[in-house]
Amino acid sequence: MKTWTTSDGTKIFKVLGGRSNVFLISINNRNILVDTSPAFLRGKLNARLKKLNVSNIDLLILTHAHFDHAENAYWIKNKFNALVGIHKSEASYLALGETELPGGTNPFSGFLVRFISRFIKSPGRYQSCESDLLFDEYFSLEEFGFNAYVLHTPGHTEGSVSVIVDNEFALVGDSMFGVFRGSVFPPFACDVKKMVESWGKLLETGCSLFLPSHGSANSRDLLDREYRRKSLQLKTGIT
Repeated sequence: MKTWTTSDGTKIFKVLGGRSNVFLISINNRNILVDTSPAFLRGKLNARLKKLNVSNIDLLILTHAHFDHAENAYWIKNKFNALVGIHKSEASYLALGETELPGGTNPFSGFLVRFISRFIKSPGRYQSCESDLLFDEYFSLEEFGFNAYVLHTPGHTEGSVSVIVDNEFALVGDSMFGVFRGSVFPPFACDVKKMVESWGKLLETGCSLFLPSHGSANSRDLLDREYRRKSLQLKTGIT
């Protein structure tokens, strides 16, 4: 199980990988879970949490309301008596248990979204869950015992958020991907301009490593190069 430790001793465990990454942030017997994976991985998620001897989760943070991030939210909330936090603009999706499809950022992903929207009535439906905390632009996690905060990083969805831990590591949801070599650009986003602006906000945190929900960690150097390149493309209109 991949693990990172900040200079202040906060541990970040990559509890699940593959289809959708799930991260556990831990210090002094306090636990924050970031995202939940799809429902079909619930057994594996439960086994990994047992392996880490996790009996309590103080807070579940959903980076956004898509099914592959939120489908196990109701189960986590009830099994671990966890509070559930999500950006205020996506709480209604979580309460209804539905996914709003983002647009595609390339011809193939654009075709895929159009195809799904046309032929599937309710894509990404899942068990609904009521939220307990609503995030806005910034939310401190000090009350939970962490030197960390939630930062609004829209673009993939309007309510996408990232979690900044000890100003060293950022858990960024789908604000970027770690799948494509030499690129952090996601195949899906509702607003590419906002997404690139969110990369700038993430660079301003001073974090050195960015942990996405899909793929491997991205370095600061890679994000900085991608931010400058995409910013220039948006400014000039040249791709």
